[in-house]
Amino acid sequence: MNEQDPATEGVNLVDLLDRLAEPLEPAPVSMAPQTAGWTVLTVVLALVLAWLAWRWVQRWRANAYRRAALAELDAAGDDPAAVADILRRTALVAWPRDRVASLSGADWLRFLDATGGGGFLDGPGAALASAPYRSDAAAPAPGLGALAARWVRRHRVETGAEAHP
Repeated sequence: MNEQDPATEGVNLVDLLDRLAEPLEPAPVSMAPQTAGWTVLTVVLALVLAWLAWRWVQRWRANAYRRAALAELDAAGDDPAAVADILRRTALVAWPRDRVASLSGADWLRFLDATGGGGFLDGPGAALASAPYRSDAAAPAPGLGALAARWVRRHRVETGAEAHP
């Protein structure tokens, strides 16, 4: 009852394991997306990133006048005549000429207060009302350069219907 095959006589388990054939290595797993959904998601993501980059470039270009004005304000310091000129040119870039060019005195200061914060009508900015029209060199107004730089950074132009301050 207990007959063994003569070919397997004297063979132990370790010998049998050594006779096994090595399994084939599986094919490498592809990292390419296998469904159309991943391709669509990649295209949509690329389009969104391209749109965001385009918007950033547009905003950077649109704010070039701010960077130029800030550089000029750094050089002008607290000189009221120079600061008044820089603020006027900056406002003319941001708003239509017919809205800004005719403003002077208290109206000009109210416009600056309404569009970029306070401090012009009753602060160091009050020196701007008369500085461009004085023939003598006006004394520096402490804090005027910082106030003007704050206005350049913060002023916002209304889109759509223009509200007159």
